[in-house]
Amino acid sequence: MTSGYLPNTVVGGDLVAELASIATQAGPNAGLWPGLTIYRFTAPAGPTWEEIQSLSLCIVAQGRKAVTVGGETYLYDPFRYLVLASHLHFQAEILEATLGRPFLSLVLQIDPALVRQVSSDMLERRTTVFRPRDAAATSAAQACVSALDQDLLGVVLRFLRAVKDTADRRVLAPLYLQELVYRVLQREQYARLLALAAAESASNPVSAVLEYMRAHLYESLTVADLADLVSLSPSAFAHLFRDVTGRSPYQFLKEMRLDRARELLVDGHLTVARISKEVGYASVSHFISEFRGRFGVTPRAYYDAHALHSELDTQRAKDGTLA
Repeated sequence: MTSGYLPNTVVGGDLVAELASIATQAGPNAGLWPGLTIYRFTAPAGPTWEEIQSLSLCIVAQGRKAVTVGGETYLYDPFRYLVLASHLHFQAEILEATLGRPFLSLVLQIDPALVRQVSSDMLERRTTVFRPRDAAATSAAQACVSALDQDLLGVVLRFLRAVKDTADRRVLAPLYLQELVYRVLQREQYARLLALAAAESASNPVSAVLEYMRAHLYESLTVADLADLVSLSPSAFAHLFRDVTGRSPYQFLKEMRLDRARELLVDGHLTVARISKEVGYASVSHFISEFRGRFGVTPRAYYDAHALHSELDTQRAKDGTLA
């Protein structure tokens, strides 16, 4: 396996090498993971007008870039990363890039629901609560820049390496994505990222439906039920839902249920039969069949693979300590 272990000290050159191996073409390189785009430029470029549809994390491994949003310019480089709000139209300019030292960066779209989920888990352990005026002060921000440290750099590398391996992509990449959000939330971006996620949810009725779906996975949900939540006809709701998510309500709900089942399997506290019921499947055999269709293995095999990988990581860490 290539993604489980990293040395205690990660250098920027590791990220440069990783992105260079993925981004073989000039310009944007997409398709490795939903919402992930890796950029490569061999000369300064722009300024050009660009647009994003979702809350995004932008990291430069080599070179320097400027983004102008609402008349304010944000500079970021290998020492600073950028967070952008959703549905933005902005100017971007590649400031530093050469053939010998190409500009290399990644942009990763982040589901606001994942931000809220991770923040909720953190709040159970936090002793300091952000005051309302802190969030209010950042709610209007459409972008923010923060320092890129070792912890965040490490999880970005683990995530990139995991998505290139079939088994790691299924089991580890979603976990590293959660850790990535957690690392960002630990820093001074906490209130800013929550404000951006909240603003995106408030402006999109589909977000309210997604929250309801996530909280009621165990129930039998129909398109008509979900449409009623946002006062739309079933046909209008289904059309809007597909425009926002790229999938039908039924397909998205199925994927959400199976993703939640995967999380419960990793926890290791429930049987397969109990998990199938927890995520809304009346038939265990139907659940196993759909889980295999999405992840390529049965629920039991998925759990065994995760447990084995965790044991290997633990052993590698011990071996590194003893070396």
